[in-house]
Amino acid sequence: MSDAAPLDWMLRRDRFVTMAVLVTVVALAWGYVLFGAGMDMSAAMTDAAMAMPIAWSRGHAAMMALMWVLMMLAMMLPSAAPMILLHATLSRRRDPARGGRRALVFTLGYGAVWGSFALAATAAQWALERAGLLTPAMAVGTAAVASALFVAAGVYQFTRLKRACLEHCRSPLEFLAAHWRRDLGGAFAMGARHGGYCLGCCWAMMLLLFAGGVMDFAWIAGLALLVMAEKLLPGGPVVGRVLGVVLIIWGAAGLIVAVAA
Repeated sequence: MSDAAPLDWMLRRDRFVTMAVLVTVVALAWGYVLFGAGMDMSAAMTDAAMAMPIAWSRGHAAMMALMWVLMMLAMMLPSAAPMILLHATLSRRRDPARGGRRALVFTLGYGAVWGSFALAATAAQWALERAGLLTPAMAVGTAAVASALFVAAGVYQFTRLKRACLEHCRSPLEFLAAHWRRDLGGAFAMGARHGGYCLGCCWAMMLLLFAGGVMDFAWIAGLALLVMAEKLLPGGPVVGRVLGVVLIIWGAAGLIVAVAA
């Protein structure tokens, strides 16, 4: 009992510290999206005509990439919190001296995957702007294209890949038991693998940012809540299927209206 008590105290402390760090990072990321890049870029783009894309200097490209990275962290870290916390707890139990570092490296591996997606999204934004296809709110300006994105995201909800990735995301203990590695490099690889499953689960939903508006805070928050519901609620898979039906109907209705117009 005397040996277990200090370990239990360290585990509780580490869990609190890990959660506090996650909450701080997520809060800062949401703050940047809402009060930093979000508001400033929206105002700047509102004054610009769609037919004249903003010149992408290195500074502007870096700012857009930073916005996408922080937006992805703000949207995806909350749903990854159970996996990160469980990894931190198991790491401390197996190696009290280095468990905290392994948990940090695991989180960095997860973030690296979504950072890569953020860079790809930045490139997509650049291409769409150059083609004159984005509105000032950074949404696809063509109703048919936006509707097609909804249909595609809805159909993806029912694919085998989606179901497999969601199952991994919803099963932290099974994932860690199957892929556990002891060293720091292994912790990064585990985090990246989990990030890969998470990306496989949510990439289509993230593309809907271009359908509803990258600068629309309510739209961003709504998508983040749907991701959390699908991954964390007991009936998450049912939520995902219902969401798929809604997206398909919504997109199909938009396509009908666009064709009839």
